[in-house]
Amino acid sequence: MRRIVFVGPPGAGKGTQAATLANSLGIPHLSTGDLLRSAVAAKTPLGLAAEEHMRAGRLVPDSLVLEILEERVGREDAARGFLLDGFPRNLAQAEALDRTTPPDVVVVFELPTDVLLPRLTGRRTCSTCRAVYNVVTQPPKVPDRCDHDGAALVQRPDDRPEAVRTRLEVYRTETAPLLQYYATRGILRPIDATGDPAAVGPRVRAAIS
Repeated sequence: MRRIVFVGPPGAGKGTQAATLANSLGIPHLSTGDLLRSAVAAKTPLGLAAEEHMRAGRLVPDSLVLEILEERVGREDAARGFLLDGFPRNLAQAEALDRTTPPDVVVVFELPTDVLLPRLTGRRTCSTCRAVYNVVTQPPKVPDRCDHDGAALVQRPDDRPEAVRTRLEVYRTETAPLLQYYATRGILRPIDATGDPAAVGPRVRAAIS
């Protein structure tokens, strides 16, 4: 069983690498954001509980996120393992995760801020199908239009420069103790996440081997 966690700042390319690696290993790629949205859409009891917090603009409590995660990893397709992307984000979440489904390896994506900023501020998302582009590194064929359906591309509010700097500072503040926690356990695998996805992929695979 392979239980893998990806950690890294926003814009580090975790989602792209997670989808590719999970597919090659035959295990599900689990994003807590996607899990929450799926639970809400399915109107499960846990999803309805999460929706109350989301509608009120509150963060979904860690205990509820962990319940949703535990339910998901209990399904048949996760019997061989899973790849968790974007959780845990802090030490308290890491300790809670260890009590239910402790990871075997934690890959931390490392990039300098001067690389992250243009990645994030240049990101655009299709308003319909949610495909992601970057005006610098992965532009659409037609400016401001999705390659798949022609819908308008939008910039998320949290991808604006002032918001990006805040997100990076929050990551640094909350994640430092988390990385030390996993390093002490001997399962932390830092990788250089600079370069395009084709260059980063082999580093990821080497880190988990």
